[in-house]
Amino acid sequence: MSSSRLDASGARFDPGLDANPDSQRKNDHIRLALGQQQAAKRNAFDDIRFVHHSLRAVDQASVDTATSVCGAEWELPFYINAMTGGSAQAGDINAQLATAAAATGLAMATGSQHAALRRPELVPTFTTVREHDPDGFVFANVGPTVSPGQAVQAVRMLGADALQIHVNPVQEAVMAEGDRDYGAWPGRIQAIVAACPVPVVVKEVGFGLSRPTVELLASLGVGTVDVSGRGGTDFAVIENGRRADHAYWYMDSWGLSTILALLTATHPVPVPAIALLASGGVRSPLDVVKALALGARAVGVSGHFLATLTGQGVGGLIDEIHNWSSQVRALMSLLGAHTMADLKNTDMLVTGSTAEEATLLGVDLPALAHRHG
Repeated sequence: MSSSRLDASGARFDPGLDANPDSQRKNDHIRLALGQQQAAKRNAFDDIRFVHHSLRAVDQASVDTATSVCGAEWELPFYINAMTGGSAQAGDINAQLATAAAATGLAMATGSQHAALRRPELVPTFTTVREHDPDGFVFANVGPTVSPGQAVQAVRMLGADALQIHVNPVQEAVMAEGDRDYGAWPGRIQAIVAACPVPVVVKEVGFGLSRPTVELLASLGVGTVDVSGRGGTDFAVIENGRRADHAYWYMDSWGLSTILALLTATHPVPVPAIALLASGGVRSPLDVVKALALGARAVGVSGHFLATLTGQGVGGLIDEIHNWSSQVRALMSLLGAHTMADLKNTDMLVTGSTAEEATLLGVDLPALAHRHG
């Protein structure tokens, strides 16, 4: 281990790593994302309510929170989703997130590894995840602009169990230095899926995957998607904040909410041959359970866990993950759900703007309110 690394509670990476535009951008993202988390407010998860049935609850000891993701069995149906990497600060955060993941058995994704593919000196800011969590389930992360060979390199860099391909045209459009050539992305995704030695998840970055997009991805051979909708960290706002001219101020709140993306992907029938993950705007265990009840196999959490880590340290994050685990089990018990599958039989009310949008997109909301049989 490098002499610039300390234990899991202190800084591990030399700040000199940040003397390049890639690392500076990563630090900007961390700072601006934390600022959004501090201002977190109502989102579409609040348009969803469970119908309470007093005598349908089951014993908490009988509840099984296990789920299957990318061919692996997870004990918990939520995970630390993609955040960062590629700078000294990002490397420190990844080391601490991995420490918490290892202590709790939670799966974890890194942020985009493009910086490390371009600059070998940044590789340790990602591989620190495996150093601190050698046995956990880890997602590698690239975008559709890389070659299949680079995608495989990213997987091998981490000894990853699966690969996230992030699709982020909105972020790229607003980013001053962003890519603008989107037309080749479907073909590139298909090529990466064919070359990758591990399962591939295609993930939005907070703007939602529409049903036609999920259907297209299924036709390209993708087996799992993370719908990652609006409601959490907004990368249009972040990239606009990095621009001196703030030219794209009107892009705030672009896209589909996480709830709307789940509703359209599963109703009137689920898109065949593809599994759903959900992230974007997840603030509590109740949000986790709502997403699971709408068809997600597991739920990714980024902003809340990052804010907990920066405010309370690794120990605080470990405690929070344990609290969420207990509360997810308690909520499933109240809903009469012994397993993840049972959550799909819960009655749910959709109200507000989400109801208006879902109705326009053909979702049968009354049926969702009468699922218990």
